[in-house]
Amino acid sequence: MSVLQTTKSFGKLCMYNMRIIFAGKFIWFLLVGLALFFFLMFAAASRGTSLSHGMVYSQLIIPGLLLVFYPSCFGIQNDADHRILELLFGIPNYMYKVWLFRLVMIYVEVYLILVVYAFLARILLFPVEPFSMAAQLMLPVTLFGNLAFLYSTLIRNGNAAAVLSVLTVILAMILGNIPLVENKMWDVTINPYEEPENINAAIWSLTLLKNRIIMAVAALIFLMSGLLGLQNRGKFLG
Repeated sequence: MSVLQTTKSFGKLCMYNMRIIFAGKFIWFLLVGLALFFFLMFAAASRGTSLSHGMVYSQLIIPGLLLVFYPSCFGIQNDADHRILELLFGIPNYMYKVWLFRLVMIYVEVYLILVVYAFLARILLFPVEPFSMAAQLMLPVTLFGNLAFLYSTLIRNGNAAAVLSVLTVILAMILGNIPLVENKMWDVTINPYEEPENINAAIWSLTLLKNRIIMAVAALIFLMSGLLGLQNRGKFLG
């Protein structure tokens, strides 16, 4: 098979999986995410919020989570609704070959969308670096996306998984408001562009590094737990 044919086949495979993941509603989620970003941006501007990298980061995190929650929460349910779950479980190592591929596709797509949003913020709000900003956002997005995927394998209901994911984010935001520097290491909603006042720069850098490592390890644990949960075939097809 030539490189061109391979590329076309891979493109068709990606498009097919994305249609299943988003149930044909991707454009609507893209538009809702964009509308939410503009709403948050203009709301912050109307309040007179000072423009900074941290402000742009805070405006982009929620649209990023919105884009990742639907496919992570409803993916397995969409497979069942399209009656392809039995077929997929017939593929050896289904959990690795199908859903790992899908999750990578989801995160790549969300990253590219966040780059576009950050570019718009650069034009309309503050001169941020779009690729760097999107990369910073992808760590919490991946963490909560993998957690939502884990919920979907445990609950097997998209609506319940989505509600639980939203409640988890709200709880994380509440816990993130605890004004103790030591707790920032565990704050999954930490804004890397907002250094707390009266904190030594070296201590903040070390705290931020530990925070990123903890989040990356947690995201990996959630991912592996969700993939391992797919081994229980009877739970999903019963």
